[in-house]
Amino acid sequence: MNEKLSFMPSLTDAYVIGMKNVTSIVVAVILYVLTVWIPYINVGTTIAISNLPVELSKGKVISPLSIFDAKYRNVMGEYFLLQGVMAAGIGIGFAFLVIPAIVISISWSMAVYLLLDKKISWAQCLTESNKMTMGYKWKIFFLQLALAFVIFITLMIGVNIPYIGWLIVLIAVIVGLCAAVSLNAVIYRELQKNDEKPAAAE
Repeated sequence: MNEKLSFMPSLTDAYVIGMKNVTSIVVAVILYVLTVWIPYINVGTTIAISNLPVELSKGKVISPLSIFDAKYRNVMGEYFLLQGVMAAGIGIGFAFLVIPAIVISISWSMAVYLLLDKKISWAQCLTESNKMTMGYKWKIFFLQLALAFVIFITLMIGVNIPYIGWLIVLIAVIVGLCAAVSLNAVIYRELQKNDEKPAAAE
């Protein structure tokens, strides 16, 4: 049985998926920024951007124009309700000295993807996300931390190099954005596998 979310394979996979879709992701983000001021349309595009990891998890080369699909606006009620409940729960977690908020945010990190992918109720999304991440929270945390650290170091190198530093920063931002979205896709894909989960303590 293959281990889920092995450290280097997951990061490598995220990079490969991100580079495969780099043009699509960048164009989708640019289109989102350019149209975010348009009422009602911006609701659908916001939800569509949230759905990018789901599409990437299926091995697709995504179309940037798909962010304008009407199907995303059709779930805006459930989406806003889910986001509101998550924000409230995580906010309460912060009142208990931050760590519970981090645990809750990771526990519910798959909920939006489940809502958009499986079309289940917002309450079921929270429950299923918690089940999916059970035993994997530390892995998810350190995978995301490692990626953020690499991006940060690259940015710091770029800003301190004269003349071509801006190019390094630009590349780091683009690659970092694509890798971050793709890492979420890898995590979602791997946690959906139906093999036995480890009994590690959270």
